[in-house]
Amino acid sequence: MLRIFLMLAAFFGFTGVALGAFAAHGLKNRLTPEYLAVFQTGVHYQMLHALALLGVALLSVQVGGALVKWAGWAFAVGILLFSGSLYLLTLAGLSVGIVTPIGGLFFLIGWALLFATAARLG
Repeated sequence: MLRIFLMLAAFFGFTGVALGAFAAHGLKNRLTPEYLAVFQTGVHYQMLHALALLGVALLSVQVGGALVKWAGWAFAVGILLFSGSLYLLTLAGLSVGIVTPIGGLFFLIGWALLFATAARLG
C-alpha cells in the first residue's frame, strides 16, 4: 500500500497546489468572493488530506493492517467527493447536493480509522 498511497498523496498534493494557484491568479476576477472562498475550501481540505495520505503511506509500512488501508481509501474518496463537488459547484455551477457532506463523512471515517489503529497499538 506504500506505493499507492504515496502516489495518491503526491497527486492530490500536486493538484491541490496547482488548483490553489489557479484560484489565486486565474479565478480571482471570475468568481464572486463567496465562490472563491468555496473553491479555496476545497483546496484546503484537499491539501490537508493529501498530507494525511502521506501519513497513511508511512503507517502502512510501520503498522500495516486493514484499518490503515481503509483510512487511506476513505481520505482519497473524501477528497474526490468533498473537494471535487466544491470545484464542480464553483467552476461549472453544478450543485451535486448531498455529495459534499458524504465526502466530509469519508474524511471523518478516515480519521476514526486512524484513531482505531492507534488504539490497537500496544
